[in-house]
Amino acid sequence: MHPTPKEITRAGEHDVKIVWNDGHESVFPARPLRLACPCAACVEEMTGRRLLQPANLPPDVHPVGIQLVGRYGIQIRWSDGHDTGIYTFEVLRQLCPCEACARRGL
Repeated sequence: MHPTPKEITRAGEHDVKIVWNDGHESVFPARPLRLACPCAACVEEMTGRRLLQPANLPPDVHPVGIQLVGRYGIQIRWSDGHDTGIYTFEVLRQLCPCEACARRGL
């Protein structure tokens, strides 16, 4: 069974919270999630090198909209105007910043 979100909401003003179908909860701080954008404008397609530089990102960047993309991911519209990245559920689960996921190497 692949983890899929049961609920996707905000956590506070800036962060994204996902409650997964296996009961796990992930709270993603906005700035690191924006820096992890997987789109071609943020990651060089051939090498995987990150193109988005943290110094070029506003410190208070936050989601202004979140929508589902099919049954596999979400697209976030960011306060800096960026909106082309699709975060798959698989990648989001791997990015979970909680201690339990860090201990398991997820």
